[in-house]
Amino acid sequence: MDSTVSILANVVGATSDWVRSVLEFQFARAVIFEVNIGGHLFVEGLLLVVILFLLSQKSYKPPKRPLTKKEIDELCEEWAPEPLIPSITDEMKREPPVLESAAGPHTIVNGKDVVNFTSANYLGLLGSQELLETCTTALEKYGVGSCGPRGFYGTIDVHLDCEARIAKFLGTPDSILYSYGLSTMFSAIPAFCKKGDVVIADEGVHWGIQNGLQLSRSTIIYFKHNNMESLRNTLEKVTQENKQARKLRRYIVVEAVYQNSGKIAPLDEIIKLKEKYRFRVLLDESNSIGVLGSSGRGLTEHYKVPSDKIDIITAAMGHALATEGGFCTGNARVIDHQRLSSSGYVFSASLPPYLASATIKAIDIVEEKPELLVKLRQNIAMLTKGLSDIKGLEMVSDPLSPIIFLALKQSTGSSKGDLQVLEDIADHVLKEDGVFIVTSKRSTLDKCKLPVGIRLFISAAHSESDLVKASESLKRATASLLPAHG
Repeated sequence: MDSTVSILANVVGATSDWVRSVLEFQFARAVIFEVNIGGHLFVEGLLLVVILFLLSQKSYKPPKRPLTKKEIDELCEEWAPEPLIPSITDEMKREPPVLESAAGPHTIVNGKDVVNFTSANYLGLLGSQELLETCTTALEKYGVGSCGPRGFYGTIDVHLDCEARIAKFLGTPDSILYSYGLSTMFSAIPAFCKKGDVVIADEGVHWGIQNGLQLSRSTIIYFKHNNMESLRNTLEKVTQENKQARKLRRYIVVEAVYQNSGKIAPLDEIIKLKEKYRFRVLLDESNSIGVLGSSGRGLTEHYKVPSDKIDIITAAMGHALATEGGFCTGNARVIDHQRLSSSGYVFSASLPPYLASATIKAIDIVEEKPELLVKLRQNIAMLTKGLSDIKGLEMVSDPLSPIIFLALKQSTGSSKGDLQVLEDIADHVLKEDGVFIVTSKRSTLDKCKLPVGIRLFISAAHSESDLVKASESLKRATASLLPAHG
């Protein structure tokens, strides 16, 4: 053992002496600006040679012999690719009820007539004879589809008529049609918001907006749901901390009526903050057109805010208007830009002509029959009152919202557990009383962090007995089931 240690010490000593002699050698010295540099030049030159040698070598050397067929087969058998889709859980296997008739105020589920609170048929226009006749006439004239995008011979005169009718109804200079409701949001947002821009969005926005924000590649900052103090602090922080903020394009993105909570955005306060901090506002009115305002023109009319104060207004037409597709409305420059830059408009087949005709007719009905709006508000007030003292659930939605949102007063401790409790209640009222309601179950893509709940979509077509039946059924179900869930 001692001999080994002495040998190692001798080797280290010899190496040290060699390095010292090299560094002290004359050619390894240099004087720069009258400062004596030891052996650094020699060492650095040596390192440079080593680096050049390594860079000249091939990074991969093929095996000296090719793999045999048996070895190849063994490697192929051992290889396990990543799964194409995630594992299917029991929760994913749950099949929702299937409708066997039109999704009106009453529908057929499993061969049974039920009261339907799952469809956003706010004005009860779904199945309207006037809309059916309009669609039939348009089908006979134009056929079913357009078979082409708007910029490639897919524009039909009724599309232009519909865009003009929407702009006239909302008091804006121009509008643009999209063939699918959700594509409106996740096409319009990336058309304006680009990489490097700053977007301040409510944490409760629906998935269509979330997807549009993700596609934009902008810097996304979320503020607390419908909390103006949180929005103010976020705007202040972004403006103060980012010296380049005033040179960037900056947006506030909100919904008029939030699909994930039933709350109504305080547009008057948002406009004040917008003007103070110099942001643009993108407002989604999907659940407010035909619902809010003295004549159903949405949140801007509800708060008496001029539409030109909102930079971009979007909406899906599959709710109060009972058709399909979506639109964006605003000034002419905003609309013209989308005709060239919005993917959902440029690359998708245009809206089927009969749906454009139905939209025009639906807007006419909204204007000609204000009693529908009055009836809707009466129904909202009646069911809101009927559910105000329900056991174990609290109403988090706005009293004027067409979406009544009920959340658990006491959470189970997890979103999954809460959802199971709520689905048990929904299943119970469907099976026992024929009341069809839905939970706010979200897909794996939806990143909304708001508490889950039960959603009831109110329609002007619901009768008083429908509303009484729903409130009494839910009260019985919660009294029966919530104690069982602890």
